[in-house]
Formats: sequence, structure tokens, C-alpha cells
Amino acid sequence: MTYFKNINTLEELRKQYRDLLKIHHPDNGGNVSDMQEINTEYDKLFKALKDKHESKSADSKEENAKTDFSNMKYDFSEDAKLREMLSKITSFDGITIEVCGNWIWAFDSYNYRKELKELGFKYARNKKAWYWHSDCFRKRSHKTLSMDDIRNYYGSTEVETGGIKRLKQA
Repeated sequence: MTYFKNINTLEELRKQYRDLLKIHHPDNGGNVSDMQEINTEYDKLFKALKDKHESKSADSKEENAKTDFSNMKYDFSEDAKLREMLSKITSFDGITIEVCGNWIWAFDSYNYRKELKELGFKYARNKKAWYWHSDCFRKRSHKTLSMDDIRNYYGSTEVETGGIKRLKQA
């Protein structure tokens, strides 16, 4: 028996599957064998639609890559801002400076809190650290990450402080 009709997208498949669950699920008075048939049919259609969707998205990515590279340009001005800010705070003695992606984190920096605030740093209460990032950053979600998650996701480099240090340009 065919349970799914006129399915062209994964969204349509999921919507019809939810509707069928309301009717045929054993908890709602349905039959176990009918539910097994629905699940089998769903799995086959899902795989077919997923493969169809992936091949279309790969084709469109290839077309976009052939025509437009402007979104792939690296913004070196942001890198210069990061280096400039690092050069301002590396002379602070006794703090731990960590670079995670394009963010600068300053730990154990209680003695320099006024200077950091004047430079545009903000305090992250949960992480007990001051942070700075360039103006181009836009937060895209409401998710809160721990410092370990941030380090794992963006990578992390600890910067030596105290005395005169030269930052190498890559």
C-alpha cells in the first residue's frame, strides 16, 4: 500500500509522515504492521529525495563557483585591526591573552580592566574574561558556548605578554 502521495521535497515528506503518525501510530490506536510499512516507505523516499537534493545543491554550487568569487575574499583590514589591538595589550604584565578565531580574550586581567575598557574590550561575566572582536562580527544565534567549545570550534593561540614582543606576519 502506498501511504505517501505527490512528494517532491523533504518538507512535504516530513509533513505527510507526521500526519500519518497521528493516524497509524500504535499509541493512537493504529496497527504495528501498518506503521512498519509507513517507516519503510518513508526511508526509501527520504533517501531518494535526499540524493536528489544533494545533487541539485552540488550543481548550483559549481555554477556559483564558476561565476562569483567575491564572497571568498579574505578581509586583510580585519587582520590588521586584530594585530594592532594585540600590540596594544601584549605589554600588560601578568595576564593571559588568547586569540580564538578573530577574537581576543584576556584572562586574569583585573589590574588592567580600565585600560581594556578604554580599548573597547567587553567583560564576559560567565567566562570571567575580557574580550574584543572587530566591528564586522555579527552574532547569528542565541547559543552560548563555553570557552572549551570556542577553542575547539575556532582554534586557539596563547600570546606571550610582558616585555617587547614582535608579532610575526603570516
